[in-house]
Amino acid sequence: MSYSAYNDNSLGFTTRQLHAGYDPAEHNRSKAVPIYQTAAFELGDYERCLRLFQYEEEGDSYVRFSNPTNRVLEKRISSLEGGSAAVSFGSGMAAISNTLLTLAHSGDNIVSVPTLYGGTTTLLQKTLPAYGIEGRFIEDQDDVESYRNYIDDRTKAVYIETLGNPCMNVLDVDAITELAHSYGIPVVIDNTFATPYLFRAFEHGVDIACYSATKYLSGHGVNIAGIVAESGRFNFRNGRFPEFDRFYEEYSDWIDDETLSGEIFTKRLRITYLTDLGAHMSPQTAFYVLQGMETLSLRMERHVANAQKLAEFLYDHPQVDEVLYPGLPSSPYHELATKYFPKGPGAIMTIRVKGGEEAALKVLEKVRVFDYMTNVGDAKSLIVHPMSSTHFGHSVKENEKAGVYSNSLRLSVGIEDIEDLINDLDQALSV
Repeated sequence: MSYSAYNDNSLGFTTRQLHAGYDPAEHNRSKAVPIYQTAAFELGDYERCLRLFQYEEEGDSYVRFSNPTNRVLEKRISSLEGGSAAVSFGSGMAAISNTLLTLAHSGDNIVSVPTLYGGTTTLLQKTLPAYGIEGRFIEDQDDVESYRNYIDDRTKAVYIETLGNPCMNVLDVDAITELAHSYGIPVVIDNTFATPYLFRAFEHGVDIACYSATKYLSGHGVNIAGIVAESGRFNFRNGRFPEFDRFYEEYSDWIDDETLSGEIFTKRLRITYLTDLGAHMSPQTAFYVLQGMETLSLRMERHVANAQKLAEFLYDHPQVDEVLYPGLPSSPYHELATKYFPKGPGAIMTIRVKGGEEAALKVLEKVRVFDYMTNVGDAKSLIVHPMSSTHFGHSVKENEKAGVYSNSLRLSVGIEDIEDLINDLDQALSV
């Protein structure tokens, strides 16, 4: 038997999304990834127990720390990202919060932008400050030089989104990573809307990528899941992160230097935060995400094609004031989108309906194919009013900075027949 596609990173993206990280010979030759539905594993013997708990040997003891099903998922996303390692979590917010807690401690700060998912804004604005970690929001995220005004000796990361939620703005990632690295600071990106198929985060200098795997990675809307991937290229022992120096010293006797140096963020994220805070992903969920990822590239191609056609239709619609989608030449982010998203800038867009909030809410009542939900990234098309849901509780000024207005509707464009999507919104917008 010469099958070796599971560990060949020279293979194409679509091939790897089917094969990477899983050797059937290690799992009773089951071609499908098995679900290891157990709370714990036999330790074998005393010597193996020591190796496992010293993290000298890759293996499983208790599922809050690791599971073979999850490990396949982690290896697969790491391969698709072109990174060194990954950790799976019970939700996207768990992935983001544990990432930031791994990087920052009381007295530290995270520099970010105002155009974020509302839950992440709340995390940085209210939750983390209660633990002494300050979230600093840049006034003008498009002016890269202005980021310098928010960085100091206690800044531990610059946190951004690949495509802003919900205004779909595009940041100059190359310039941001170059600036952050000049200060010895990593860049963390939420790549949920783009996926590694549309945006190659690590090729643009990003150090850590976070995902709500609930969205496009799964695509079927049946589970809540999160993933964090590490590039393996950032030097966390550059003097700005003394806790990583201490971690290295603690584990350097058991974990080989190449692995520890290239995966030090992931190791610390797993050993300290995943284990102690307990936000692990269930093996059943990992299985569901893997099923979705097998068709990721195919789905994303259809998502993007539908989104582009729908955006062009809505741009000319008499009942639409504005379409926020960087695939349109009218978008101020079109040039950056062309640079960073050669396969298309995702399938989320926001429209502003003529007639104000009342008219926008009527659209929600009249749609028949689009479903009124807060989720995105499903194979099925979804619509929501951000002001009263994803960005509820934020001030008018904060929402306007994020591109959210009372007449805004966010669309997550699915893979249905495009004619049905166009006709549905056309009739819903009619007065």
